[in-house]
Amino acid sequence: MSAVPFEVQQIDHIVLRVSDSAAMEAFYRDVLGCGVERRQEAIGMVQLRAGRSLIDLVDVDGKLGRMGGAAPGAEGRNVDHLCLRVEPFDRDAIVAHLQTHGVRIGDFGSRYGAEGQGPSQYLFDPEGNMVELKGPPD
Repeated sequence: MSAVPFEVQQIDHIVLRVSDSAAMEAFYRDVLGCGVERRQEAIGMVQLRAGRSLIDLVDVDGKLGRMGGAAPGAEGRNVDHLCLRVEPFDRDAIVAHLQTHGVRIGDFGSRYGAEGQGPSQYLFDPEGNMVELKGPPD
């Protein structure tokens, strides 16, 4: 077996196929603080900056979205969850912020991530995708 000729550095981007582009963009922009990096109207995609990574929202009715088949729904999701490393991690402040925006909040716990074990808060975007906000390692 030959050695892999590269080393993975980080997650570059995640692509979510979405039914309500406006609501999803507002959630990732206004609730999670991701800035709009660029729009590709011709293929129905908006790219949002999430630290050093991107979250791409692809409208299921757009050119690119139609290639993925049916829209995500109760019978199937696009991904299990995406995890965003955040700092500072003040759970009370995070939960209060999410509640202000009417966000459905999931479980809190200590979970293992890229930097080790640490605090983690699950929540759900407007289309039911689970998002994990991950704090620094313990």
